[in-house]
Amino acid sequence: MVNSDIVGFYRDRSIFITGATGFMGKVLVEKLLRCCPGIKNLYLLMRPKAGNDIRTRLEELISTKVFDNLRRDSPELLNKLVPIAGDMSLPSLGVSPSDIKMLSDNVSIVFHSAATVKFDEALKSAVEMNLKGTMRLIELVRKMDRLEALVHVSTAYANCDKDEIAEMIYPPPADPHKLMECVDWMDEELLKGITKKLIGKRPNTYTYTKALAEHLLLEECGGIPLAIVRPTIVTAAMKEPIPGWVDNLNGPTGLIAGAGKGLLRTLWCHTTMVADVIPVEFPINLMIAVAWHTATYKPNNIVVYNCASGYHNPLTWGQIESLGRVALLKYPMSEVMWYPSGSFKSNLTLHKIDVVLYHYLPAYFLDFLARLSGKPPMLVRLYDKAHRAMSCLNYFTTHEWRFISENPIHLLEKMSPEDRRIFYFDVRTIDWASYLETYALGTRRFILKDDPSTLPAARRHLTRMFWIQQISRVAVLLLFWRAVVSRSETARRVWNLAFTMLVSMMRRLSAGAGIGIAK
Repeated sequence: MVNSDIVGFYRDRSIFITGATGFMGKVLVEKLLRCCPGIKNLYLLMRPKAGNDIRTRLEELISTKVFDNLRRDSPELLNKLVPIAGDMSLPSLGVSPSDIKMLSDNVSIVFHSAATVKFDEALKSAVEMNLKGTMRLIELVRKMDRLEALVHVSTAYANCDKDEIAEMIYPPPADPHKLMECVDWMDEELLKGITKKLIGKRPNTYTYTKALAEHLLLEECGGIPLAIVRPTIVTAAMKEPIPGWVDNLNGPTGLIAGAGKGLLRTLWCHTTMVADVIPVEFPINLMIAVAWHTATYKPNNIVVYNCASGYHNPLTWGQIESLGRVALLKYPMSEVMWYPSGSFKSNLTLHKIDVVLYHYLPAYFLDFLARLSGKPPMLVRLYDKAHRAMSCLNYFTTHEWRFISENPIHLLEKMSPEDRRIFYFDVRTIDWASYLETYALGTRRFILKDDPSTLPAARRHLTRMFWIQQISRVAVLLLFWRAVVSRSETARRVWNLAFTMLVSMMRRLSAGAGIGIAK
């Protein structure tokens, strides 16, 4: 790391991070500690929760799998983590005056990634976290005398009402200040009633409030060295911190887990459309490099970075289906409930038919058997929950966008070869087939908690489930044909003729095999 400009830049600097306990936040903290060991301190905004104070929450954070290597190889680096008690929903982020003074005197880089990412979040909650929380952060940042860069994490889907999204801040769908005022006095039920009209063409309150937050930053951050990073669908790690690491069932991870277990048999999805997924370390490495560039080159305007794969290295939903199936059969989940052989449907009616035939009919039948044996029924409730989650994804699996992503490439060109190696985010280097295998293994290990040693047993079980599926298909076909034969003389004749031909063919094959052996 001797020739790394970025590593040298972070030496003796202190960083303030919001959202450190989230999926992306954990990877950001781990990467900064591991690759920039000269950092002075990482101040992490943490909310006391469930009776746990911030020290307990910090211990919980560093005990997660993502910090295994640091705990083993460089445990002293973890002492650089300083928890700051706070809450994005409180004035001044709930940070005490003494902590504000400490941040003001020490912090030079801020990463703001805290947000509510629930697609079905109520508007009031989304505004409180994504909009008001950003406003409170701006007020806090203005007190930081040594600030050199503020990196705000938005989403590429903030402007999903457009087909092509450039690296710019678009006019807002509403006045963010007026919306914040309305939310303060408006009744929850009234807000719920007008939400659909307010968000317009956007699918949810998440994308709506993230778009407003971008405009708020544009209005309020005059004089603040600001950059915006917009990731697309953030997925499991490709290489770092651990290949395949993921800690939630959001987005494609839930699809892989459900399909791998044999539970998810159908998905409404346009297979020719680009699924703009991005392994988690790519936006994290980009954020770290963006802060360095903002502080070092001091751009005159707010630079927006669309962190997207589809512009340079597109992957379609159809490829996810085909490559994902190969990966799931190569690395099966333990104790699959059915052989993974579902499919994506572009036709909504066919999808709904398959939901009834392959999800709910078996679920009701197996729940009925569970009740008879005195066990609690679970499958119908599980499918209800899964379908609610999938309904939030439907908009993204049936629409396509062109995310212009030139600024990350321009930034790569300004980085040294060593920095491009350490803080890699060139999406053109991703091998999707290899990545989806890593993703399947990561989902298996980190989400379903399947130990790698169980893989041989899982493969044997998968083979059994394959033959059970084949036998079941033949049985259903025979039952159907028997019902037809019993009502039709013509069908009986066809059946007898087919059966006679099959027996004759088997005899010939047997005779041929006997002759071959005799020779």
